[in-house]
Order: sequence, then C-alpha cells, then structure tokens
Amino acid sequence: MHVETLSGVRVNRADASDWSALAEIDSVAAGGDQARRDSLRRWCEHGAVLVAQDASGPLGYIVLEYSFFEQGFVTMLMVAPHARRRGVGAHLLTAVEAACTTAKLFTSTNVSNHPMQALLQHAGWRPVGLLHGLDEGDPELFHLCPRTRLRDGEGTGP
Repeated sequence: MHVETLSGVRVNRADASDWSALAEIDSVAAGGDQARRDSLRRWCEHGAVLVAQDASGPLGYIVLEYSFFEQGFVTMLMVAPHARRRGVGAHLLTAVEAACTTAKLFTSTNVSNHPMQALLQHAGWRPVGLLHGLDEGDPELFHLCPRTRLRDGEGTGP
C-alpha cells in the first residue's frame, strides 16, 4: 500500500524495523514510556501500522487492529509534534479507511482530547458511545467511521 498526496506526504505500511523511528516521533514513547515502545514494536511486527512520511522522514502513524468485536479499530493515531495541524492526521485516517477490511471501523479517544475529536468530526466520524472507568475522570468517547468512506462505499470490503 502506498498513497501519495499533493502535499508530498506518503502513507505506507510500516515494517517491523520501523518501530524505533516511530518511537522517536511519538511524544509518549520519546518521553520514556516503555509500554508504548513495546506496543509500537508489536504493532509494527504484526503489520498493523500505517506510517505517514515525507522527504524529512516519518510524520505520524496509525494502528489498525481487528480485535474489537472482530471489526476494524484504530488503536492509535499519533502525529509528531512538529507535523501537527498540517493534515497528516487526515491523511492517516483516509489511508486507514481504505485499508480496513471489515464492515465497520471504530476508534476512541478521551473526552479531554479535543484535537482528535475535531479531526474525527471533520472526517465525518460520529460519536457512538461513552465509556467511564478507563482513565479516572476522563471518559473514553467511541466513534464510528461512515460506511461510505470504507473501501467500496458500502462497508462490505473489496
């Protein structure tokens, strides 16, 4: 998979060796969070990561897994601090929508994460549920991708 955009940002599937470069642009992993670094390594090894990059290197990544009721789920979307507000997140969402092989694609974010909520709203994803108890005092808001944005426009795959 390779998506070229007019802005010069490409989205490709990451391979197992890409995890350390992604850890450098991930603010949590770069801050020393070993669990995030371990997750990045595992996600890359399992082929679950799409990475956005330009001539300067990686700008962000998105993780697509199928463990949420056997439907597509965006486990993580991370844009490097220096690349935010440039459309990288939107490019990654478009790429993951094209890559998803199930009829539904979900994600979640904390209620306090206003930038992610704005990105999802702009992309047409709709809120579908709220879960309390994961992060004390900051509920998790779940979103669903519109079926028309998935593969064949019907959400039924290739």
